This record gives sequence, structure tokens and C-alpha cells, in this order.
Amino acid sequence: MLSSTSNSDGAQRIAPDRPGFVRLTASDRPGVAQPVPVRDIPVQPWPRMFATAMALMLLALGAWEWRMRALGLEAGDLDDGPSAWAEQRRRVGAENAPVVIVGDSRILFDTDLDRFEALTGTRPIQLALAGTNGRPFLENLADDPSFRGLAVVGIAENSYFRDAIGLNAEALKRYDFESPSVRISFLLHRALSRVFAFLDPSYRLSRLVRQADEGWRPGVVVPVPERLWKLASTYDDRQTTMWSRVETDPRVRAHQRAVWGVDKPSGRPITPVEDALVASALEKTRIAVAKIRARGGDVVFVRPPSSPEFRRFEDVRTPRARAWDPLLAAADVRGIHSDDEPSMQGLDLPEYSHLSRACATVFTDAYARALARVTPRIALRADAPPALKPADCVGVDARITGVAAPASR
Repeated sequence: MLSSTSNSDGAQRIAPDRPGFVRLTASDRPGVAQPVPVRDIPVQPWPRMFATAMALMLLALGAWEWRMRALGLEAGDLDDGPSAWAEQRRRVGAENAPVVIVGDSRILFDTDLDRFEALTGTRPIQLALAGTNGRPFLENLADDPSFRGLAVVGIAENSYFRDAIGLNAEALKRYDFESPSVRISFLLHRALSRVFAFLDPSYRLSRLVRQADEGWRPGVVVPVPERLWKLASTYDDRQTTMWSRVETDPRVRAHQRAVWGVDKPSGRPITPVEDALVASALEKTRIAVAKIRARGGDVVFVRPPSSPEFRRFEDVRTPRARAWDPLLAAADVRGIHSDDEPSMQGLDLPEYSHLSRACATVFTDAYARALARVTPRIALRADAPPALKPADCVGVDARITGVAAPASR
């Protein structure tokens, strides 16, 4: 019988037979320093286990998807982040874009690209961003030698006449540089969003957890973007419309209105925008417009409507005589103000600040026709559809008509 260790004649130890499920120990492998334990995998019904795990995952995924769709989310509602904006921004030079829209959420929500194209034969590139000052993006176009088209600048005065860019400053950085991993992630997410509704970023768990803090801890003030639920739906070409539940669900609509804080006193006085900020905005705008015109382009400003509840706040902060009128004079540009156009008045603003889907189409019809009057760069097609009027949208149920829903949905 051999010894458990090597003898003087060099005989090797023979490891005893062990059942497959018993791991080998160091004594079973002499001469190997710090051996890695080895254990045989017991025989199991692996195909059946895999099928069970997949069935449970698909069941959970299906339940999640069903619940999100029951809340009003839909497949094809795409994420509108910095990468989506940068993708459209790259089109400006590549396509020698004739019309580009910049501005804040109002001109973003209130523009129906399909209607604009049906009227003029031109589909604008949509570069407006929610919660964001449009002026730095106008300046970005002004510094781009490839842009020689018409810049349509949408204005909410309280956003435009300030220094800060706002929520989407990252968009300009993403346009300057987008890593391959970020680009691939964006494309993958967009492809999956065409199939699954639960990928909507407004209903990510991390976002919902932040929203739940409102009113839980004394003294905690949750920023407006965090307090908002879902407000918009976004489709191809960054066609953005108001989320249908804001129009049809009184609870969601009341929440969105409350977020703006215009229905009740805020506890602090509303003060006008400082003269220095207004003067700075006027000068920067003048310079940007001059650069674009020097290359043969042009700029027109558009002021979409807001509700009387919102206007009470806006008229204190940046009254028309102190902001809009001096802006047009300083930059020597034409402007289209909703107060001056009967076809833009009396439209439906469910949460005070943005138009309903149907009324966004009516407003687009009105301002596209107004653009054709104030600039030779826009002309109505000979076969353009007849003009719309506020009665075509006020009180219309978006779930039934889908008037402002894009054709690509």
C-alpha cells in the first residue's frame, strides 16, 4: 500500500476515489500550492429550470408593461434627452436646413411639424428644449457658418431673459462630443422604446422615488422638474406633444397646474427681472441675429400663448413693454405675438403653459401663415390645406381625434 506522501523512490501518491459531489482538498493534490477548490456541478434539470426562469421573467415583464400602458404610456413615445437633441442639431449643417426652431418648451409642445410641412413644404428641425433658455442655442446657430436658413425663436419671457441655460445645458456638450458608448446606448434605448412603454423615463423608479419626497420632510422643497409627473410625449424628429392624460385626467391636470404655483400665493413677492439681465439678453440677441443675417439667414421670434393664470405671473416678471417690444427693436427683427393674432387666442391650455395636442396644430397653422406674411423665406404651398381656427380644437378630446399626433406614431 502506497504512503500518503511521496516516498524516497519518487513514487507518486494516488488520490483516493471520491464521489463527484465531494470537492477535492489540498491533501488530494500534493505539491500544488494553494489549490483552488474544485467541485463538480451536480446533475440538474437545467433546461427546465431555464424555461421556468424565463417564463417568470416574461410574466413579470408583461405585468409591468400592462400596468404602464394602463397609466397611459405608449410604445413609440421616445426619450428626448441630450443625444436626441444632438442628433437633430447635426442635421442643420448636413442638410443645409432651411428652417430651424429654437426656444423653450412652449414652442416645442406647440409646434406640429406635420402641419408646418403640409402648409409650407418644409419640415423644420426642432431644436427647442423644455425648461431651457433658447438664447444660448440661438447663439450656437449664429456661430455655425453652415447655417444660412431661418431661425424661428420661441419665447417664454421668463426663460429667455435670464443668464442660466436651464435644464438641458448638457445638450450643447453632447453635440460637441458624444462617446460611442453613449451613442449606442441612446440608439438601443430608442429602438426598445418603440416596442415597450415601460421604458418611459418619467416613470423610472429613481424618478418616482424623488417625487415621493414632496411633503414628507419639513422644509424640503422639491424642484419643479422633480415634482412634475409626465407632461409630454415625444416622437420621431423630436415631435413633442402634451401627454394625453394631462388633457383627459382631472387629477393629473390639477397636479401639473399646482406645480407651476400660479394658482396660489407663493409666500414671496414676484419681482421683475433685473434691468441688467434684460439689457444683456437684448445685446446678445442683437449680436446673434447680426451674425446669421451676415451669412444670408434670418430670424423671427414667436411668442406662444399662455393662460391668464400664468400671464399674471409673467406680466409682473417680464411685461411685454419691457421685454418683447425692446427685443424686437434691439435686434431689428420681426415678431409674431399670440396677443396680436385672433387665430392664436382662446386656445386650450390644459395646465396653463402649453397647448393641447389639437390646439398645437391650430397654433402651428396660424404661426406658419404669419411667418409667410413677415418673411420671404416661408411661402404657403399652392395646395396648402385651409386655415384652421380655435373652434377646430377647443374642447376636442385628444383621445378621439388625435389631431396633433404625428404621422410617424
